[in-house]
Amino acid sequence: MNKTKTLTFLGLLGCMFAGGLLKAQDRKAPAYPLITHNTYFSIWSNTDKLNESSTQHWTGAEHSLLGLINVDGNIYRFLGKEATNYKTIVPASDEKGFQVNYTETEPQGDWKAENYNAASWQTGAAPIGDDAKTVKTLWKSHDIWVRRTFNVANPKSINELFLKINHDDNIEVFLNGKKIYTKEGWTNTFQYVALSNSDKNALKAGSNVIAIHLINTAGGRYLDFGLVDKLKDNAEKVQMAKQKSVDINATQTIYNFTCGKVDLKLTFTSPLLMNDLGLFARPVSYVSYQVKANDGKTHQVKAYLSASTNIAVYRPSQEVTTSKYSTPKLSILKAGTVEQPVLQKASDDMRIDWGYFYVAAPKNSNAIQFVTAEKDAADAFRNGNAASTAKQGKMLALNTIIPFGAVGKAAVEKYVELAYDEIYSVQYFNQNLRPWWNTSGKETIEGQLTAAANEYKTVIAKCEAFNKSVYADALKSGGKEYADLCVLAYRQSIAAHTLVKSQHGELLWLSKENNSGGFINTVDVTYPSAPLYLIYNPQLLQGMLNGIFYFSESGKYPHPWAAHDLGTYPLANGQTYGEPMPVEESGNMIILTAAIAKAQGNADYAKAHWKTLTTWVDYLTKEGLDPKTQLCTDDFAGHLARNANLSVKAIVGIACYAQMAQTLGYSDVAKKYREIAESMVPKWMEMADAGDHYALTFDNKNTWSQKYNLVWDKVLDLNLFPQKIYDTETKYYLTKQNRYGIPLDSRKAYTKNDWILWTATFAPTREEFEALVHPVYKHAIETESRVPLNDFYDSNTGIRDNFKARSVVGGFYMKMLADKLKAK
Repeated sequence: MNKTKTLTFLGLLGCMFAGGLLKAQDRKAPAYPLITHNTYFSIWSNTDKLNESSTQHWTGAEHSLLGLINVDGNIYRFLGKEATNYKTIVPASDEKGFQVNYTETEPQGDWKAENYNAASWQTGAAPIGDDAKTVKTLWKSHDIWVRRTFNVANPKSINELFLKINHDDNIEVFLNGKKIYTKEGWTNTFQYVALSNSDKNALKAGSNVIAIHLINTAGGRYLDFGLVDKLKDNAEKVQMAKQKSVDINATQTIYNFTCGKVDLKLTFTSPLLMNDLGLFARPVSYVSYQVKANDGKTHQVKAYLSASTNIAVYRPSQEVTTSKYSTPKLSILKAGTVEQPVLQKASDDMRIDWGYFYVAAPKNSNAIQFVTAEKDAADAFRNGNAASTAKQGKMLALNTIIPFGAVGKAAVEKYVELAYDEIYSVQYFNQNLRPWWNTSGKETIEGQLTAAANEYKTVIAKCEAFNKSVYADALKSGGKEYADLCVLAYRQSIAAHTLVKSQHGELLWLSKENNSGGFINTVDVTYPSAPLYLIYNPQLLQGMLNGIFYFSESGKYPHPWAAHDLGTYPLANGQTYGEPMPVEESGNMIILTAAIAKAQGNADYAKAHWKTLTTWVDYLTKEGLDPKTQLCTDDFAGHLARNANLSVKAIVGIACYAQMAQTLGYSDVAKKYREIAESMVPKWMEMADAGDHYALTFDNKNTWSQKYNLVWDKVLDLNLFPQKIYDTETKYYLTKQNRYGIPLDSRKAYTKNDWILWTATFAPTREEFEALVHPVYKHAIETESRVPLNDFYDSNTGIRDNFKARSVVGGFYMKMLADKLKAK
């Protein structure tokens, strides 16, 4: 669904990484999951070597984890990168307020020039944008021109000049009339753009002018900027640990390093085991260190972890407060914003700025903890300092030193816990809901951290067993490439949700539509992600449907079709997307309810919502066979009437309703709707028949599309459509494949990898299945777009069109679901 700034230039962002790519066979993922609990506590490494880049939140903002190890006085960096230090030349508004001249009417003359007369322009304070809560000057037009005058005393003393800028959207920046920066697209936080010597030479002693033209193409508007000097690094350089391998499993990412005379195995574990919701919802990840000598001798070793307090802010300009304390079992560092604006913001590109981030270490590990400014953190460890030098401020660091003492050939293991307490996770129909682990309000994060410590060995063993089980099942279902894709999808899909209990006592497993609008509990995001949850805990899929049922059954959503969403994350107070998708969402809800019945072996859940399901199926019966012009999930290239794949969804949805009726013993109802669905199939075949394939739309036989909605006919054993359709479509798809997959349809080259995996699932043979999956796997290990796996990309170039870190990759598990249900 084309919900945000679907700007193809976005994909070009990945190009900057192209030069640093390893050979494809050395890559395991476009981005590597480290900490993956929910949309706020989600930290990734976007390079193949863990120590080549700073770790990031899925939105791209730095959520820095820095890891160093001291071996006999030699220091090696194995995790992240040290913060770059800058000196302010011209402050942005996060440091000091400033005034600009601006106009929203295209100016006459050379408005970029230093000596241009802007006296007729308006005056306003930065930042500029369209969100009254966060800006000083409102801007709501298409274009804005901005000029800022400032003084510089001695430009020659500047080491390296950088433009510090945060903008939304397209921009041109001029310094004293010289263009120094241009970009199509937007940033989500301050970016530091290196300026050339020629640009630097445009800066004069005395008065200077920065002139900017900013264009809004879609979505939000924002501008804040300044100039900084990148300081020379006078610190003693650390050595780089040599990364020998990285492996990704369902719940763990494991790195192996050589750090001089010792080897380090570093394991990130987020124990997301769906058969134990208490453990699943516990917001605690482990970072485990296993150290041993590689030369047969004994060495003095201590490891160091520095975690940025930016993990607890929306923007780095927010002030945080920290504390250090202990429990009987643990030493703990805590950080959170001073302001604590609980559930005050709803947006897509957002980090949490309420609640508290924790770093905890078992007391028996003799860990030493302290707080510094982030820029001073690594120096403190290098110089042997472990005293706290900060308690409150901006961009601080929570530091933990783990002493291993004398280490020989026997491996020594220690660990640190990282956790986040949101206090309140979401607002659901105007009620603030606590996270699942603290539904009662009587639990404590210290209790969760202590339980995680007490159960460390047990939890790690469970995770390792589960990792093997998932991989073995995926390997059996679809081969090695398919299994690798499933492993990549597991934590990413889960981390795009949060688990809470509603005020009505219902489980809610609420998705965020990451990087595609930010909506909460979007039905056409639930639909593709469902297979993962149907396999491992159908109760979680119920938790994705409960809110949509409640929205209709409470009378808050009065239409005879299912809603699109429940709001903008984290506020689930009612649909905020502007357009209904009646056939799409009603079909999705009915099909998924039937899938729950099949997975659970009973239709009790369907029975509880039978009246609503009946309203929706009657809408499909009336409007579904030959849909009029209405939005569907594939309309990236525009709306379509008479969409053949959407029609399939309606037909399958009606048959699913009949199947549930039969399970419930409503034989007459089952017969009626089964006959309706069956009668639609030959009509569909006639309308869609285009000879060697079936068309995208009934009125244009020169089109084609993936008919991925057909998959449920096979998976739920509906036996509606003849095998001829599957044979014909699969054969045709194989003639349309590009380097990185089959396009979504004949209109454009872009594709959706979740739908390719569904389409592959109904391929008649294993050989055809693997042939359809291979380009998707190839994309994952070759794409220049180094972000948590994106699902919407150009099938020729592999560059993302939009979207990243979304839950829909749970749809990769469709083949495993089909095999599991068949085995029943």
